[in-house]
Amino acid sequence: MLRRTALILLGVAAAGPAFAQAYPSKPITMIVPFAAGGPTDVMARIVGERMSKELSQQIIIDNVAGAAGTIAMGKLARSTPDGYTIGIGHLGTNVVNGSIYKNLNYDLQNDLAPIARLPSNPLLVVTSNQIPAKDLKELVAYLKANADKISGGTAGMGSGSHIGVLAFFAATGTNYQLVPYRGTGPAVQDLIANQIQIMIDQSSNSLPHIRAGKLKVYAVTAKERNAAAPDVPTTAEAGFPGIEVAIWHGLWAPKGTPPEIIAKLNAAAIVALRDPEIRRKLEDLGQDIPTPEQMAPAAFTAYQKAEVAKWTPIIEKAGVKIE
Repeated sequence: MLRRTALILLGVAAAGPAFAQAYPSKPITMIVPFAAGGPTDVMARIVGERMSKELSQQIIIDNVAGAAGTIAMGKLARSTPDGYTIGIGHLGTNVVNGSIYKNLNYDLQNDLAPIARLPSNPLLVVTSNQIPAKDLKELVAYLKANADKISGGTAGMGSGSHIGVLAFFAATGTNYQLVPYRGTGPAVQDLIANQIQIMIDQSSNSLPHIRAGKLKVYAVTAKERNAAAPDVPTTAEAGFPGIEVAIWHGLWAPKGTPPEIIAKLNAAAIVALRDPEIRRKLEDLGQDIPTPEQMAPAAFTAYQKAEVAKWTPIIEKAGVKIE
């Protein structure tokens, strides 16, 4: 009897590494917290497709839009921690929402395990072609003179586009009606149609429409001009310093996901961002690509904590809260 028990235990021990090596043995679901077509969705599809090749398993995109990403992150936090459900998020969904939404039923720092930091991109001040202003100073004057006639789109409280608006309001002294959408993809379509008039939008979302002549651009919210749009001045160059916001993205898994699975997913993400074709696509959208060292789970965890410390007092000062 003892010999039989020993053999069983030996067999389980021997099978352990084999189980880990077998991951993934079926498709992986990647939860995206916004509607299809927006910048986070585009990032998920570009990076996810290359990761799927590296992992030899399909990565299925699951768009779970609503409440600026809180619904999606809650679903991710409650998922089985086996590596078959992961999620993509960004500065808004995984940092700012922790300060804005007071009744979240999950903890952004403790219920989600960082997998890899992904590219970041600055925001662009863009309007519909119906706005007559020729530069940022003229735009600010126009907004102040027509505040009751202007509305701007966001992906909801705490979204990257909302963070950009808060910084824009503070630096320019403007204020206009905010219209929340279930993602910036649908919002930019209404912007093109002049259903809304302005957005502080991620460059990856707006650049294709700017290049097509469907939107007007006034400035980029960065210290330096973006290589993908070198003719667009920084907000400081345009006369309004202090609007420096970049929206970084990342991958997370539910708390308790085995470290060896996290490591395998991280390695796949690093391979994806090393791929010249993937880099070209992302850089063409204005994205800044992190180094492999910055992508490491431990480094990403530390970076997220630092961002929480940075943004919490800013959000509290702005008085933005949702009970």
